[in-house]
Amino acid sequence: MRVAIAGAGLAGLACAKYLSDAGHTPILFESRDVLGGLVAAWQDEDGDWYETGLHAFFGAYPNMLQLMNELGIEDHLQWKEHALIFNQPEKPGKYSYFSVPDIPAPFNVIVSILRNNDMLTWEQKIKFALGLWPAVLRGQKYVEDMDKYSLLEWLRRQGIDDRVNSDIFVAASKALTFINPDDVSATIPLTAINKFLKERYGSKIAFLDGSPTERLCQPIVEHFQARGGEIRMERPLKQIVLDDDGTVKHFVMRGLNGQPDEIVVADAYVSAMPVDVIKTLMPAPWREIEFFEKMQELEGVPVINLHLWFDRKLTDIDHLLFSRSDILSVYADMSVACKEYEDPDKSMLELIIAPAKDWIERSDREIVAATMTELERLFPQHLTGDNPAKLRKSKVVKTPRSVYTASPGRQDCRPSQSTPIANFFLAGSYTMQEYLGSMEGAVLSGKLAAQEIANYQPVVAKPLATAM
Repeated sequence: MRVAIAGAGLAGLACAKYLSDAGHTPILFESRDVLGGLVAAWQDEDGDWYETGLHAFFGAYPNMLQLMNELGIEDHLQWKEHALIFNQPEKPGKYSYFSVPDIPAPFNVIVSILRNNDMLTWEQKIKFALGLWPAVLRGQKYVEDMDKYSLLEWLRRQGIDDRVNSDIFVAASKALTFINPDDVSATIPLTAINKFLKERYGSKIAFLDGSPTERLCQPIVEHFQARGGEIRMERPLKQIVLDDDGTVKHFVMRGLNGQPDEIVVADAYVSAMPVDVIKTLMPAPWREIEFFEKMQELEGVPVINLHLWFDRKLTDIDHLLFSRSDILSVYADMSVACKEYEDPDKSMLELIIAPAKDWIERSDREIVAATMTELERLFPQHLTGDNPAKLRKSKVVKTPRSVYTASPGRQDCRPSQSTPIANFFLAGSYTMQEYLGSMEGAVLSGKLAAQEIANYQPVVAKPLATAM
């Protein structure tokens, strides 16, 4: 079976990979000239990489880890110390560690909370630990039911101190969803917490040893190409044309750089594009179907990723750091944390601004200036005084619509990978799967879409494509 897939992010790539493993022929179309979607990366004129986001891999990512194992690239991950590390803005230059001991879950995470004496009192720690138990004892059904509450509302219902929210959950919420606890559905962070509490190494973090485009996406492409699949870059989906019965007749791909449009006819069709894009391209007759109508309630959250290159080392910490800043979410010194970006003498900080809704329209210069002000609080010994470190260059990457905004009540709007249209399928972390809008969710959605397609029986096999 030939399957046309629009979108070469992780969801589309994973879908193509698993379709090819099942003996089908995926034809993957990407609108840009770079693989990866929300994990895309580019090189600047100096050969330095800059990325769409700061991509941390967790031990609780079984589908991502299985995919990399199947590709033989599991050694592309650089695993870090099993800990969560928080800045202490009230103690500049100091860090607070939640070091996770190598004992069975959930006791390892509980012990890491109880042993931390920098941020919480004993009363707060005990209430924090006890407050998390419902997510473990009652399981995912309970977690899904909490979609009616914001995370902040849920914390208060559990009797968890507001300082736990301000010190820990603001940082965690921004890292996981790019929005604050009073805006995010309790289901989303509770899903992550549930995984961390149930899996011994669930909260352990790794970074790729190079750019996601080269070290993750390209091996997937090579895998399905070796099995007869194809990829066509700079071929954005222009139109979904329907048959009389409402099923997909063909895709029309827009020709760029003077190329003609292309009609793509296949046995099955997949949108692996962001939810905001497929909503725009959705055929009018489909919009009246409840399944697609609910999707209109989903929209991407704005995200900003920064890269700042300095003339000296600011930190030697080989890990992800939670900034606890009003502006910044998480960051890492990639000159330490990533093998390909390594520099023994100079730092390259990669940072996420979150929430980004008030910053997405501002100039790169304003964004960098505000970030530097925050960094002076975190690194006063390096960025203030008579001889401060100098910013050599910067790069700001804006994504006006990233993963779906995980606000309360959105779970019911997330679609399945199969749709009411027999030959049309969806892949993307916004679709319903057990993980949040993340790299793991994207990979799992692509795998699930491939499984649904494998169970689909087309009426007639068709020729693949013709130019218009």
